[in-house]
Formats: sequence, structure tokens, C-alpha cells
Amino acid sequence: MKLNKLSSKEEEIIVRKGTEAPFSGKYDDYFESGLYVCRRCGTPLYFSKHKFKSGCGWPSFDDEIPGAVKRLPDSDGIRTEIQCKNCRAHLGHIFEGEHATPKNIRHCVNSISLEFIPEGKFNSEKIVLGGGCFWCIEAAFSMVPGVFSVSPGYAGGTTEKPTYEQVCTGKTGHAEVVEVEFYPKTLSLDELLDVFFMIHDPTSLNRQGEDIGTQYRSIILCTSKEQKLAVEKYMQRLQKSYEDGIVTEVGMLDHFYPAEEKHKEYFRRNPNQPYCQLVISPKIKKLKKKLEE
Repeated sequence: MKLNKLSSKEEEIIVRKGTEAPFSGKYDDYFESGLYVCRRCGTPLYFSKHKFKSGCGWPSFDDEIPGAVKRLPDSDGIRTEIQCKNCRAHLGHIFEGEHATPKNIRHCVNSISLEFIPEGKFNSEKIVLGGGCFWCIEAAFSMVPGVFSVSPGYAGGTTEKPTYEQVCTGKTGHAEVVEVEFYPKTLSLDELLDVFFMIHDPTSLNRQGEDIGTQYRSIILCTSKEQKLAVEKYMQRLQKSYEDGIVTEVGMLDHFYPAEEKHKEYFRRNPNQPYCQLVISPKIKKLKKKLEE
């Protein structure tokens, strides 16, 4: 992991968990459109749309980029500390129950822990991945630092605007997939693919566990020719690790059709559902352990 060099003042807050004086930070009263990243490692943490004017003296956000922020009990035994999940840089604290915004949560962050990138100056990339039920893939990538968003949907087939029921028949040619938007500066394409191949079996043709059918096939759909070449090179290296051979389909994305609302953030909303408990939870625990190494 590449870390930026910090000044002594930055180290005091980011490493030794200090707190800057209220109303002294450059981002306290700053509301330009863009992206806030970790000062120490560059991981995307907050979009400007998450920021709100709280009057507390520190930058305040009522949401974070999925998988970017780690919560843990503060040493004072009362508050909850927040850190960059990627490099463990101290950000500040999180508070709930203030009703300052409809989300009723406030990330109180030191300006010195952040770096702002104006809108149009940061470049994200998208790729579409399928490896079994999209509930599983969405839940996994929502945990990965450097991922902006994960959207379940359908791709790789011929039927226009397919429904979940149609895709389940196996007659549309579509696979259950997720569209992953990520930040290559923090999460490289190879690192993203490492996660993808860790959470599903690329040697199983049209099947992942008890999910059987072409809609559950292993598939990568690229959004640029350069990306496809990079994926193919990665696959050539990966083949050497699988004696049974990889059946993952690689191609260019034609069209991504978003899934119905009921499928979005399914695991987060239904953690106690039997499929989530028996199939998704073990994969999430395995990935979480890997990410924390």
C-alpha cells in the first residue's frame, strides 16, 4: 500500500488520533462539488453530496462511500471513532440521533485527514461482473475500498429490458451481474479482479453452488478496449493457477439493464434471510478477513 508523506501536524491527527481546533480546518465551510479522499492513502471516502452544514466546526457528512470507512469504539469508551478502512488513518468520530439530516447521522471529520478533488478531476472506471447470484457479488464489492458504487442488473444477452423472472428462465441470454464503478488510483483493475475471483468459482460452467443456469455464469464485460486487453492479460496469468481451467466469459459490454429496486442492497436489507445466512454471509466473512490483513 502506497502512503503519502505526512507533515508533523498531519501525523498528530491522522496517526496519533489528535483533533484539529474547531472552525480551523479548510473544509469546514467548503461546499464545492467533488470528492473527498483520505489524505494518507488517497482512498475515496465521501462525495460532496454527502456533506452538510452542521455548524459544529468540523466538516460533516451524513453518508460515506460504501466500504470506505471503518467504525470502532473510541479509547474514551463513549464515542465511536471512524478511520479510513484502507490505511486506518484517523478521520474523526461519528454521531447519531442529532436529526440534522434525514439520514440522522454525522461523520465529524478533521479537515487535515482529507484531500479534496474537484468534480471532473478524478477519473472513475466501470466494469460489469457476473459470478452467480448478483446479491452475493453486490454485497462483496460494497465492502471494497476504492469502489464508488455497485449496481445489480442484467447483461450479456439479447432481450431488451429484461425482468428478473425472464432472466431466471435462462432464455434471455443475460447473466445476473453487477456494474462496479471504481477508482483506479486506489483500487487497480487487477486488485478488483483478485476480489472477483476470490468470491466465486470460475471453473464451474453455468453454475455457482446450487444456483444453476446460464444466468449464473462467470462473466466479465468490459467498458473499453484497453480494459478488455488488461483483463485478458490478467486471465492468461490466472489460468496457471487453475488445473481444471477457467470458463469465465470475457467480452465487451453491449448494454447493462439495472435490476428491479427489490434486488438492490439485498443483503444489507435482508441479512437474516436463509439464502443470505447460508450463502452470502460466509463469503462476506472470508472477504472481510482478507481485506483486513
